[in-house]
Amino acid sequence: MKRKMICLAVILLSVINLNIYAQETKNHRIEVGSKVPDFSLKDDNGKDFKVSDYLGKKKMVIYFYPKDESSVCTKEACAFRDSYQEFKSTDAIIIGINSGTVQSHADFKKHHNLPFTLLSDPDNKVLKMFGVKDVMFLTGRETFLVDLDGKVVFKFKGMLKGDEHASSVLAFLKKK
Repeated sequence: MKRKMICLAVILLSVINLNIYAQETKNHRIEVGSKVPDFSLKDDNGKDFKVSDYLGKKKMVIYFYPKDESSVCTKEACAFRDSYQEFKSTDAIIIGINSGTVQSHADFKKHHNLPFTLLSDPDNKVLKMFGVKDVMFLTGRETFLVDLDGKVVFKFKGMLKGDEHASSVLAFLKKK
């Protein structure tokens, strides 16, 4: 009986926490048509990357991923790498973001020959600005395409579909 009560209490606390999280992020969810939030983070070289520097100049593919060197995240990054020239031909830059350190990103980038920018979001502030939700104990995996006007024109979500993020965004870009 005591074990059942403890389980019930844990479930109740989980539901309460989910409701609080949903209320906190409800108004912060970036949808198609939303303006991209203005943010600045350190890149894989330790330099400041400001999204405002690219507005009106480049389309931006901004993808959030849980962890450098994990299997699905590596497949995702390599899919973006393998399609890099096609993205470049559409005048789009690719930006990967997670809570990893600048050094972790630099090592990941070097290990997999990634030709695009990785940004360190140590407190997941930007992830929260976009409303990307955690899945179980991992941060979420979601990709946003931002046009020259700074509006999100496409998004793709797929936690276990890391390698489909690049192909989905590229297919959308080619339709336009």
